[in-house]
Amino acid sequence: MSDRGAAPVVAPGQDEDLLDLFEHAPCGYVSTNASGRLTNVNATLGEWLGMEASALLGRKFQDLLNIAGKVYFETHFAPLLRMQGFFNEVALDLVAADGSKVPVLVNAVERRRDDGSPAGMRVAIFNASDRRLYESQLLEARRRADSLAEELRVLNGELEARVAQEVAERMKAEAALRQTQKMEAIGQLTGGVAHDINNLLTVVMGGLEAIQKHIVLIEPSTPAQRIERAATLSMQGAQKAATLTKRLLAFARRQPLDPKPIDAGKLVTGLAELLQRTLGEAVRLETVNGAGLWQTAADPGELENALLNLAINARDAMPDGGRLTIETSNASLDEAYVETITEPVSAGQYVLIAVSDTGCGIPEEVLTQVFEPFFTTKDVGKGTGLGLSQVYGFVRQSSGHIKVYSEVGEGTTVKIYLPRLNAPARTESPDGGVDLESLHGGTETILVVEDHDDLRAFSVGVLSELGYRVLGAASGKEAIHLLRSERIDLLFTDVVLPEGMNGRRVADDALAIQPGLKVLFTTGYTANAIVHNGRLDVGVQLLSKPFSATALGLRVRKLLDQA
Repeated sequence: MSDRGAAPVVAPGQDEDLLDLFEHAPCGYVSTNASGRLTNVNATLGEWLGMEASALLGRKFQDLLNIAGKVYFETHFAPLLRMQGFFNEVALDLVAADGSKVPVLVNAVERRRDDGSPAGMRVAIFNASDRRLYESQLLEARRRADSLAEELRVLNGELEARVAQEVAERMKAEAALRQTQKMEAIGQLTGGVAHDINNLLTVVMGGLEAIQKHIVLIEPSTPAQRIERAATLSMQGAQKAATLTKRLLAFARRQPLDPKPIDAGKLVTGLAELLQRTLGEAVRLETVNGAGLWQTAADPGELENALLNLAINARDAMPDGGRLTIETSNASLDEAYVETITEPVSAGQYVLIAVSDTGCGIPEEVLTQVFEPFFTTKDVGKGTGLGLSQVYGFVRQSSGHIKVYSEVGEGTTVKIYLPRLNAPARTESPDGGVDLESLHGGTETILVVEDHDDLRAFSVGVLSELGYRVLGAASGKEAIHLLRSERIDLLFTDVVLPEGMNGRRVADDALAIQPGLKVLFTTGYTANAIVHNGRLDVGVQLLSKPFSATALGLRVRKLLDQA
């Protein structure tokens, strides 16, 4: 009887080591007799199958396989083993004691006697669980790659048509832009010409009126009748010319404003369809109208033009798409706020129209120039720089106020304040007429987190005057440092802060340090725009900018008094 390979050389005293190597090798070992019954099984295989190795003795190797493996072994591998005497890396599934499958790779060699008859076989079994997992993952990755390749093939097939469509649409948009710029230039020209023609027509029509007045004093005659007829025809022509110049002035938007009582909420709702078409599919429009909205007096056409200008600017700031929110609500500007404004603005009640986008934002150094005529950050040929200046002129001509809040990378909010219809210049504030002197303060400790130095100083000053102990921080990191060393009753923080730590994160970390801490947020973004853009959760305490000293004092006291 002969076996494949030479017999191992065993040094004296190594029997125990060889036995341990057999029993606890990192693979399973079995051997069978001529009838295929297991005569040796190592402990490793028993552990994999969840049973003692001795319990496997006397069984056939194929009895350890699942049904599919048994069939495959009998029909393929047993004949192969008899034919060539061995097989390598055959994938099979063993069945453990609990019924689970154990994926394995099997190497087998047949032992033969000297006469060539089979004497049994020796089998090495390798655990292939990880390999099966890798193969499954590889197949899934291949499937996904094939799917992506198919999608890419389809996309490439449509690319030429899509490129042609995009080019056509871009050329159409550029043509529309050139037409708009041309019309704006024509408007400026015709407006100036119409104004000069009106001056000349005033002189001409005055002369014709004098002729018509004095012609009646002349004795009737053929020449006099001719002069009277000529003067009448000339007057008719002058009146038609005056009508034409009036239309030219309307085209150039130099006609006097025609303020009318309007409901800003209804105007925004009615304009929504036009705005959505202007914004395109990549930008989603959302309108939010406040309850009990006051009326205001403004030129409806000019207000619509102002909102359209702001929408176009917002669209250009969101080249990859985004969200535009237009919100209307009641607002109040008090003396403390209007005193900080360089332009003359009356304190009182206003209707607020806030236009918020999720675009690229405006750098701080540019904010002071956005209302200047012909100032633009757009490329040459992509903007006249008159959009925001026209909005500014309309708002100021309507006795209103306009304010821009922006954070680079976060977005921009433009707030238009139009006076409440029939409201006096100074009216009772939404805080029920409470002034700062009569407002009830406290002795609690308040932490103000605001990166704008002047605004932080204003907030700290107001709260200090009310008796509170106030600490200030210019960043979230500075605020967290103070929270670790000071007991704070209320955190008043801006939403957007520098150094990569926003107000939401500051509040979360603060509550982890001091559970039960009251938190009041503030921001230049409108409440609804912030909520729908994921910056703040619904139900948080928020004080929108600009806020008055009275509003700040009331909100702080109300929040501190809450259980």
